[in-house]
Amino acid sequence: MAIIPEFLRELMIACSPSGHEFEAQKVVDRYMAKAVDEYRKDTIGNRFAVLKTNDQNPMLMLSGHMDELGFSVTYIDEKGFLSFDAIGGHDRGIIPGRRVRILSQNGNVLGITGKRAVHLLDDDEIDKVPKLHELWIDIGAKSEEEAKKLVRIGDPVVYETPETAIINDTSNVTGRAFDDKAGTYVVMEVIRRLIGEKYALNCNITAVASAQEEVGTRGAINAAYSCMPTVGIAVDVGHATDFPDCNNKRFSKIELGAGPIITRGVNINPIIFDRIIECAEKDNIPYQIEADTRPTGTDARSMQITRGGVPTGLISIPLRYMHTPVEMANLEDIENIIRLICSFARSLKPEDRFEF
Repeated sequence: MAIIPEFLRELMIACSPSGHEFEAQKVVDRYMAKAVDEYRKDTIGNRFAVLKTNDQNPMLMLSGHMDELGFSVTYIDEKGFLSFDAIGGHDRGIIPGRRVRILSQNGNVLGITGKRAVHLLDDDEIDKVPKLHELWIDIGAKSEEEAKKLVRIGDPVVYETPETAIINDTSNVTGRAFDDKAGTYVVMEVIRRLIGEKYALNCNITAVASAQEEVGTRGAINAAYSCMPTVGIAVDVGHATDFPDCNNKRFSKIELGAGPIITRGVNINPIIFDRIIECAEKDNIPYQIEADTRPTGTDARSMQITRGGVPTGLISIPLRYMHTPVEMANLEDIENIIRLICSFARSLKPEDRFEF
């Protein structure tokens, strides 16, 4: 039976909407601060775990973002109901009727996302997706004064979901925010596994748990600028397209459990892409290829264009139901990405420039 690694499990439990990554930061701090040669943070909330070999060796930057989607309280009415806005890109159709957790200075406050019941909708409203201003959060308060004793304007909100769970004794696992707590786990676990062989490596490595990716890859901008990497790899999630109504002529064919997704396209250095493929084939790691004709919506887009430019790759975890409270990933895919990045790090040489 598959077992969820404890580091990953704790990251998944942590609530860390963009700009409020405090709980995930604490998990990374606890696992990494004393395990690496250098550990630091910055003013946007990034965490940096550094493996040092030789100052003359190239710097490999790995980035996986620790923030997740969420909401923010924007208004409290006279009856104690809360209006809210979205943090990141939500499917509005799945927001109503959810349990949510408000991260207040008084601790966690539970609430419900409410809307008019279907019985009270006009005929022309039934099939419409509600707008955010037509929804609210109900915390059971009887008045504005009572609600304000519990929450403040600007308090962040996340979905209240069951703990991350393996599905029916398979390697598939579901939970809130594999996007991209799993990526954070991967880049930090790579460091943890390579620390014992660091003097055999020809690269230094900085693993970054980046902040605010869901609102514009903001943490990666700061991180890549300060790290001054020679080469970078972003780790994020990618769409598994093995569900019933997907058109694979429109989207790359990606299957859950079939291996890491290696992206090819304008955001990706072609020599890095070829090297990642070589490493996968040398170590018999299964992989899938995804084509992307634009700057990706990942930390890779910021890494590629920082300073004078960084040769960048993107390796993704296949994911079903992205940006929902029930994202589904595969533990073997996650493990194989760790193996693949370790192999890539071992392949680097001081003379590698990845210019073309």
